Amino acid sequence: MTQIINNSIFALMKPNILQTPIDYLKGVGPSRAQLLRTELGIHTFQDLINLFPNRYIDKTRYYKIYELRPTSAEVQIVGKIVHLKTVEQKRGKRLVATFVDDTGQMELVWFRGHKWIRENLKLNTPYVIFGKTKYYNGYSMPHPEMELLSTHQQSLRITMQPVYPSTEKLSNKGVTNRVISKMMEALFTETQVKFMETLPVGILSDLHLISKSEAMFNVHFPKNQELLAKAQYRLKFEELFYIQLQLLIKKLVRKQKIKGFPFTEVGSYFNNFYSHHLPFELTNAQKRVIKEIRNDLGTSAQMNRLLQGDVGSGKTIVGLMAMLLAIDNGFQACIMAPTAILATQHFQGIQELVQDLDINVKLLMGSTTTKERRQIHEELEQGSLHILVGTHALLEDKVQFHNLGLAIIDEQHRFGVAQRAKLWHKNTYPPHILVMTATPIPRTLAMSVYGDLDISVIDELPPGRKSIKTVHRYDSNRLKVFKFIADEIKKGRQIYIVYPLIQESEAMDYKDLMDGYESIARYFPPPDYQISIVHGQMKPADKDYEMERFVKGQTQIMVATTVIEVGVNVPNASVMIIESAERFGLSQLHQLRGRVGRGAEQSYCILMTGHKLSEDSKTRLQTMVATNDGFEIAEVDLKLRGPGDIMGTQQSGVLNLKIADVVKDNEILKTARYYALQILKEDPALEKEQHAIVRYTYTQLGKHKNIWNYIS
Repeated sequence: MTQIINNSIFALMKPNILQTPIDYLKGVGPSRAQLLRTELGIHTFQDLINLFPNRYIDKTRYYKIYELRPTSAEVQIVGKIVHLKTVEQKRGKRLVATFVDDTGQMELVWFRGHKWIRENLKLNTPYVIFGKTKYYNGYSMPHPEMELLSTHQQSLRITMQPVYPSTEKLSNKGVTNRVISKMMEALFTETQVKFMETLPVGILSDLHLISKSEAMFNVHFPKNQELLAKAQYRLKFEELFYIQLQLLIKKLVRKQKIKGFPFTEVGSYFNNFYSHHLPFELTNAQKRVIKEIRNDLGTSAQMNRLLQGDVGSGKTIVGLMAMLLAIDNGFQACIMAPTAILATQHFQGIQELVQDLDINVKLLMGSTTTKERRQIHEELEQGSLHILVGTHALLEDKVQFHNLGLAIIDEQHRFGVAQRAKLWHKNTYPPHILVMTATPIPRTLAMSVYGDLDISVIDELPPGRKSIKTVHRYDSNRLKVFKFIADEIKKGRQIYIVYPLIQESEAMDYKDLMDGYESIARYFPPPDYQISIVHGQMKPADKDYEMERFVKGQTQIMVATTVIEVGVNVPNASVMIIESAERFGLSQLHQLRGRVGRGAEQSYCILMTGHKLSEDSKTRLQTMVATNDGFEIAEVDLKLRGPGDIMGTQQSGVLNLKIADVVKDNEILKTARYYALQILKEDPALEKEQHAIVRYTYTQLGKHKNIWNYIS
């Protein structure tokens, strides 16, 4: 959620107070205000109030010195300083105070700031100290947080101390957590903040939620764990509820207002292909998804559907059948892919499938010649070109359709929002949109990011597909792995060996690839073996030539970087070896594994690593060995990487939440979506009196240009 939206939701109250520039808050001033603006994006009182703590230090307990244990735990003690001394040491000096309570004594130690500390400390006066204890010939606490007991008792912050987000620059300039806490206190005290309620009475009583004002106060100044939990739940629910409400309203509006072309005919192209040219029996999942698409296309509302399917689940054939429906109804269709390799693969696959159907299919890419382009443009505008397959080249202004009825976007997260929107403007009416992805998206994420799309899932693989066996091997087992490769090649199989490519260090990656290639070439010498090599520094024509040799079976081993992650379909390739597998993300490992297992033979994926592995790397490798299920893998990936990383930069904005977390707060998200759905079923226009608060809050959100309007 964007900063602007959060401001609207979390601070619906006397707007004039909260719009006050942060410079005017007690204890801030111009230089601190500038730091807060640049480092944390805090411009106004409202921004500060919406800076929620990352965690809390529980100060509900006061320890006695005799209760201390050598655990280096953070503790809070009430006592007095009875003696101060300066101790010489090898480098500089340290200031040591003897601190006592009625059960014993300990030392407080400072290694810097002696003069200021000595001047400000009061002997024999009750203090509350807080910090980590150390044990060496007795207990000590270095650089404790200190507060006079009298001040501590008057403070708003009594027991649970919030820890706010910060940066290194803020800390270096003295804007510590303590300073931010003081600012928050000043803000609540100065403004006597009262928040307008943003949720209807029905939801508040159903879920036993505390009021908005209580929640805002207790999230910053919780008296105990129980009140903090109630405050957090309330604010997380509210944040997720309004995201879901906005996505669901967008979906309703789209279905009512954005008209599409109704494809009422299921004609000869579709029926002929289904009855006579299908290369295999469709799975039940494919049949179900085709039915969902047909239902969408049969109405006058524009289709906006996300088709998810694991690697090799048969999404392309579903997309083709949707395109045949468009052609049956007198419309054109297009399919846009992120890379030339993938676009070419789609083109060749579709052309082969429809070769007996009198359908004109063309391919448009950056490398298409001027002469070919001219012909494509003419046929498109005349309407004699039925299906256009291509890359970003489809978005050029010169590409004008006669009547585009269906646009399919493959691996859409690789396209920017503005790029995708261009397809809409190729017609008077926007075409039906089918978005395909082979990167399974966890349900939680789909609900948050694609909540305004209808979602179809192909959740079974075609029959006869054998599950890929995945193993993890260390570099020390390399000779055994090479022997296994030789045995597979004897059986007539082909092998992929993939090296990581990390952009920051292309030179190093290139070296890894070339070193690997040389050691493989030594073990598998010509003329007995032929090896292809493909990497990002090659000219496109050379890359295509090497790929072509491998596809035709002229080479047995393909040594490559991740350029083969999408787009190479070689049914005879049965082994995928991933070098330095710990350097890959889970979804990338899963995509690479999907390059094998496309034929009838048993396929294998071997993950090669060194012995030094981080905990996350171990989890990724164990997950890959344990399951072939892309959705299961995506759930683990979401937990490891977080939602922003998975969606890529284009869509991470929607997940820039202030207090909720779509992974950890999965259950709250489901509850929020359920209540948003119930309200819209009962009152789609939010006209009823009991929903006046929801309508008002929602209208406030609508005044801001926010990222949700640009998703999908």
